[in-house]
Amino acid sequence: MITRRDFLKKSVITAAGVALPLAAFEVLDPKKLMAQEAADTKNGTRWAFVVDTYKCVGCGLCVKACKLENEVPYDTSVTRTWVERYVITKDGKTHADTPKGGRDGFTTSKISLGMSEEAAPKDMMAKPETKPTEKFEDIDPNDITKAFFVPKLCNQCDNPPCVQVCPVGATYQTPDGVVLVDRTWCIGCGYCIMGCPYGVRFFHPVYHTAEKCTFCYHRITKGLKTACVQACPFGARQIGNLKDPNDPVTKIIMTERVSVLKAEYGTKPQVFYIGLDKEVR
Repeated sequence: MITRRDFLKKSVITAAGVALPLAAFEVLDPKKLMAQEAADTKNGTRWAFVVDTYKCVGCGLCVKACKLENEVPYDTSVTRTWVERYVITKDGKTHADTPKGGRDGFTTSKISLGMSEEAAPKDMMAKPETKPTEKFEDIDPNDITKAFFVPKLCNQCDNPPCVQVCPVGATYQTPDGVVLVDRTWCIGCGYCIMGCPYGVRFFHPVYHTAEKCTFCYHRITKGLKTACVQACPFGARQIGNLKDPNDPVTKIIMTERVSVLKAEYGTKPQVFYIGLDKEVR
């Protein structure tokens, strides 16, 4: 694992400029990808993740497992990984939601619009109190042309903007490509949260430091699968070594049509999707 001292010895890297979007959806060229990995000989492992959207049913077991494994309070609204539901209607509109991060699955066909505050007075003379209530959008099933689920998590970018903007080196990248956060160094400035184009970072509700998915680094470095991969009953998630040509994940990337989220930002995400729809944002 890269040490903080080694990290701080590196030359100062300015935050990466954001390129203008050239396309909302891009299919990767496996030859270019593998050439890039072969050129990097610093380490024999480069962890990568594959998500098969065709296999995801939105059950939420991955979200539950992640929260329990990584000590993210179960009932809080934040989570290291989540599942989004997309519903496309005949008028061309895209409706998306992720109630509680998809933790409990999607138990209603109504689209969640999030929480809002409503006045709830105890009596006519009392000062009104507010309570959060969840709002929903009811969509006629006959108007739906397509619906699907998309799991999301930290993309463990090869060019991570979160590492570049951290002023104290609390966010750093290991030699095998995983971006971690050292809670003892994090000052809670929030720069990394603002710098992530994927919205995967948040403040931990207990430790009050930056938090995100780490590919369950404490597990994969011991030969175990991530909690979410182990919990998925449908094989929608896989993790592997991109530098091993015999790894199942590498074979998928080399032989199937895969894509990444927001390729136009130049962060080089290492979470690859099968069946990623152009409506996904």
